[in-house]
Amino acid sequence: VRGEVYMTKEDFALLNQAREEEGEQPFANPRNAAAGSLRQLDPSVTAKRRLRLFVYHVVNPEKHGLSSQYQALSWLRERGFPTQGNERLCKSFDELWDYIEEWREKRHSLSHVTDGVVIKVDDLSTYELLGTTAKSPRWQVAFKYPAEEQRTRLLRIEISVGRTGVLTPVAILEPVRLSGTVVQRASLHNDDEIKRLDVREGDFVYVRKAGEIIPEVVRVDYSARTGQEKPFVMPKNCPVCGAEVIRLVDEVAHRCPNRSCPAQLKESIRHFASRDAMDIKGLGEKIIEQLVDRKLVSDFSDLYKLTKEDLMSLDRMGPKSSENLIAAINNSKNRPLSRLIYALGIRYVGLRTAEILAERFKSIDELAKATTAELSSIPGIGPQIASSIVAFFKDEKNLATLRELAKCGVKMSEEEIKREVGPWEGWRIVFTGELERASRSEVEAIIKSLGAIPASSVSKNVTMVVVGSNPGSKLAAAQRLGVKIVDEQAFWNLVDEARSKKGNRK
Repeated sequence: VRGEVYMTKEDFALLNQAREEEGEQPFANPRNAAAGSLRQLDPSVTAKRRLRLFVYHVVNPEKHGLSSQYQALSWLRERGFPTQGNERLCKSFDELWDYIEEWREKRHSLSHVTDGVVIKVDDLSTYELLGTTAKSPRWQVAFKYPAEEQRTRLLRIEISVGRTGVLTPVAILEPVRLSGTVVQRASLHNDDEIKRLDVREGDFVYVRKAGEIIPEVVRVDYSARTGQEKPFVMPKNCPVCGAEVIRLVDEVAHRCPNRSCPAQLKESIRHFASRDAMDIKGLGEKIIEQLVDRKLVSDFSDLYKLTKEDLMSLDRMGPKSSENLIAAINNSKNRPLSRLIYALGIRYVGLRTAEILAERFKSIDELAKATTAELSSIPGIGPQIASSIVAFFKDEKNLATLRELAKCGVKMSEEEIKREVGPWEGWRIVFTGELERASRSEVEAIIKSLGAIPASSVSKNVTMVVVGSNPGSKLAAAQRLGVKIVDEQAFWNLVDEARSKKGNRK
């Protein structure tokens, strides 16, 4: 088969955020990020990039009894291959044009970026007859939507301080509509980019969305300058805490070195509470700001010491919402070890690296004892990551936070969960959307304990698809293939029933 490797908008945004935090240049768009990831000489770097695949072509289709492209896509799905899933068989030019127009705006709702529509001849037997040019086959053509840029005024440049202390200049713009949303802020990335563009406060600039996701300034309308525009100079002191800003050799980023800087603390807590980390529902940006500003939280462990009364003292927090947040914080104590490791925000340790570490060491205590040589010997952990992990666990402030987290009841170790023979032996289960009662990793651990296998794509071999809120394209695929679909409550009822059967067997 043939296909295309891609990266979702969410994963692209997280990757670029991490690169900017580490003082590296962000990728221009998801396609460049995916291509650059595949070209890496170190496969451990590629493994961390959360790449995905759409399969769209069967090599030698006649050997499998396939005569049309539309039929081939269905055949691929039935065998578990991930396909894009929004294809349509058009019988006339009018139908084709209607499809193109339908997706002109609708494409912005997809989880991945697309800038056009690929149109293919359906009859596979004509492909050899039509042949190819030096650059592309004659049996397909790509229709590209025009790239969208808008001109607006840059009112001023503000500085945002990130989780690792990186100072990022942000353009504050006169509101402008771009790719379906109103844009008022755009990243300028770093001081080098500002100098390259020669962008000034008061300039008229052209803005686009990098990869149709992140607003960025792409060029300046120099002809509109009046002489009143103000050149921007990076501050010498952190705008939040006042610490002297540093710029390390070989880094494009300016950093605030003060680890107690409120801006860094807020971003660190936001990361700690994020969905892929401790997944504390309801702990949003506004609440985090108030908790830090009112000195109710000064490190991660303070979250677990909050009381209902503490939360009710915050703006827009009543008795019920405070109770719900306390419950969400308490529920996060039992997250898998990999999620805790990722939540700590160790430099260079992403979600996949955290999973590798949790699988190898089984506890925070064991990980803290690991040497640089021991860590570097693990596939997927290079010297740079190993040195960063060792440095993190040598820091007394970090160790004190970990001791406090343990005292608060946060799970610091994890036994290996082995797939058992159970009532769901041989089942393949797909999840789509967000579940209310548990995280994705938790439900996958549950179904493994019952003998089932978590699957990432829908095919006729899947036993059932569990649908949470805001489901993705897997729901449509399940409906098309006639796979059993259950909502979250029905899933938990089945889990209770299976656990009862498993208990009776013992």
